[in-house]
Amino acid sequence: MIAVPLGAGRADEAVRVVRALGAHRYIAGRLHLIHALALAPLADDAGAALSDACAWARVALAHPGIDPSSRDERLWRRSSDAEIASVLEAFWTPGAASAAARDSLRALLGRHELAAPDHSAFDESAEETIHPLLVDAGWELLKLAELDPERHRGAIAAFGEQLAFDSARFEEETAIPAAAHLYELPAIGPVELLGGADDTGALAAPLVVWAEGDETYLDYVIRGVRRAARLPERDED
Repeated sequence: MIAVPLGAGRADEAVRVVRALGAHRYIAGRLHLIHALALAPLADDAGAALSDACAWARVALAHPGIDPSSRDERLWRRSSDAEIASVLEAFWTPGAASAAARDSLRALLGRHELAAPDHSAFDESAEETIHPLLVDAGWELLKLAELDPERHRGAIAAFGEQLAFDSARFEEETAIPAAAHLYELPAIGPVELLGGADDTGALAAPLVVWAEGDETYLDYVIRGVRRAARLPERDED
C-alpha cells in the first residue's frame, strides 16, 4: 500500500475528510472497528452518533470474562462512518470536552496497565506494534468492471481514453490474486487519540490514507474526497 496525502492538517479538516471518504458513489463496502477503550471515555453528551456505542463499551469493559488489556475480539465494535468521525472529533477538537475525554482515556489505560507507547503520533514504523489498536477504518471501492458508464462516467473519463480504461479493467479481471481498490486510515492507537492534535487543533502530522489499487482510479476518487471535504488541492495536482 502507498500513503496518499489528503491535505488535512487540522482536526476539523480530518473529521470532514473522514466523513467524505465513505460518502461517495464509488464505495463498495467498509470495515470499521472501534475499541471499547476509545468509546468508554466519552461523555454521555458525546452525541447521538455515539450514544449506543458508548453504552456498549461500558458494558464490554465491565464484563467479568473480558480482560480490557487483552486482544479479545469482544472489545471491538463494528462501526459506521459517522461513529469513526465522531470519535476522532471527540478526542481532537480543541476544548474542555476533548481534554476531559483524553484525561479519561489516560486513566483507563493506566487502570489496565496499558501505557501509551513511546512513539510519535502517526509513525508508520510503529503501526504493527500498536496495542490496543483503538480505531481501524477502511473502505473498498467498486471494481472497475462494476462501474456504470453513466453513474461513474467521471472515473472512467479520468483514464483519458476508453482503451486505457478497458486495459486497466482487463488487468483487474485477470489479476491473480484478485485485484482490489481500497484505502484505509492510519492505525490509531493511544498515542494518536491522545496526541494526534494539539490544543489549537493542529494535527501532529498531515493525514494520509493508505491506498491499494489502480492509481488513476484512486487518484480520481481521492480528488473528489478532498473537494467534498473542502480541502485544498495538492501542489502536484
